[in-house]
Amino acid sequence: MNDPHRPAGRVLDAHLHILDRQVLDRDGVPVTTVDDLELDGIEPGAPIEPDAPPPTVAAILTGPDLATRIFGGRPPESRHIRIPWKLVSEVGTTIRLGITGYILDATWTERWVSEHIIARIPGGRHDPE
Repeated sequence: MNDPHRPAGRVLDAHLHILDRQVLDRDGVPVTTVDDLELDGIEPGAPIEPDAPPPTVAAILTGPDLATRIFGGRPPESRHIRIPWKLVSEVGTTIRLGITGYILDATWTERWVSEHIIARIPGGRHDPE
């Protein structure tokens, strides 16, 4: 049976399938991890209507959230990096994007750690033999 209130597509449990998952680009290169989600179809503080369609994911939010996870609080929204959900090509044990990650702002921390920390470790500039 087709439910007119159920949108087409896959139904996901955000905690189980999306949050804290690693995001890989189309080449399998790590980009970031999922810290939060931006949803469409739901307003904060608004009552939930029983016949309303379920919310949909608009974007993956990521950013420097480590300090707030340790000390509590919430980072300002201006510090979140937004990756539109339409760029997601697969949801599995990782979240795979359909584009190369180097064009996203989310990869700067991965690149910085790779260039300034990992590269200084003996053998850190090449794959193990």
